[in-house]
Amino acid sequence: MRTAYLDCFSGISGDMFLGALLDAGLPPAVLEDAYAALDLDGISLHWQRQMVQGIAVVQATIRCRESHHHRGLKEINTILHESRLAPEVRDGAAQVFTRLAEAEAAVHGSTIEDVHFHEVGALDAIADIVGCVAGLHWLGIERLVASPLPMPRGWVQAAHGSLPLPAPAVLRLLKGAPVYGLDLDQELVTPTGAALLITLAQSFGPIPAMQLEQSGYGAGSRERSDGRPNLLRLMLGRAEKKISEAETVDVLETHIDDWNPELWPYVSERLMASGALDVSLIPMQMKKGRPGFLLRVLCETAARQRLAEVILSESTAIGLRWRQEERMLLPRKAVTVNTCWGPLAAKSISTPAGEVITPEYEACRKIAEAQGVPLRAVYAECAAAVARKQSEPANTQQQAPR
Repeated sequence: MRTAYLDCFSGISGDMFLGALLDAGLPPAVLEDAYAALDLDGISLHWQRQMVQGIAVVQATIRCRESHHHRGLKEINTILHESRLAPEVRDGAAQVFTRLAEAEAAVHGSTIEDVHFHEVGALDAIADIVGCVAGLHWLGIERLVASPLPMPRGWVQAAHGSLPLPAPAVLRLLKGAPVYGLDLDQELVTPTGAALLITLAQSFGPIPAMQLEQSGYGAGSRERSDGRPNLLRLMLGRAEKKISEAETVDVLETHIDDWNPELWPYVSERLMASGALDVSLIPMQMKKGRPGFLLRVLCETAARQRLAEVILSESTAIGLRWRQEERMLLPRKAVTVNTCWGPLAAKSISTPAGEVITPEYEACRKIAEAQGVPLRAVYAECAAAVARKQSEPANTQQQAPR
């Protein structure tokens, strides 16, 4: 799995992200082609290598010729959907702007339709977001992980006047993300940087296990007032799906003894749709001899707050607790098994004893209903089909050269 890690020891902004991508091996032509695909005049990429406290880095700058800076989400979506960008890049950039609009609407007490971006509505911010999404897509990044983010104090000048740091929109965007305070009077995490991270990163935490292939540094436009380097570090590598690969997850739990269990299927579906990795409801004996349930949810840190809100809204729980745990996973992938009734969706799991293929329940159920056969017969046919495939002799004959 192609993996990227963003080490945000000095925060993150759009231009820092672009610089780190370029320094890690992204060809500038990829960004130039993406900007050309927007069909907007006046966007140009300028980048240069420089030394920052003995470290070779790339500083990227987007230069634009425009006087109109204030755009709404609808106008930006029109630009994206009328562009010639790859669908994955177009949709990824649209998701980033939607998260930005949601945060701005929450801050200003309006709706996303009424939000007009100021700084992030300018062409340079559009280019930052499109460029970062295009860069990750070209590099084939399947998983993006980010470090916890520094939160300095102070003030920043914006379109609405002086705002306290962290900026209100940044705080809204980073809801659920790990942050820490920093005794520094300077903005380190911009709204653009926060929106990119919260939309594109699958998780936050330490450097994930991977075979490191490349690294890069993107420089910020200003020096830090404490003398430390204002850089964003990007690490690229490949995380091979090894047997029993470990990862960190958050565990949310609560005890409930006054809840109607008929509601559980609906709540379970909502939790999974909100980012849960796994959900369970375990019978237990509670105080005063009452029967109750232990509700347990596994999730990544970024989804913890959303899931807590679902639990506290949909159940009778009046509180919950959470902790971080390590879990081990066997690598798995989706496969198709050719049965006598046609293709059947299944998953291939790599175990220490070898590969195991198990059918997907819903796919088996649909075949059983369509063919009028017992469900267990579909499972048996899947096992037989796998055995037939594994017993086939490998085709080692090579075609003779002509």
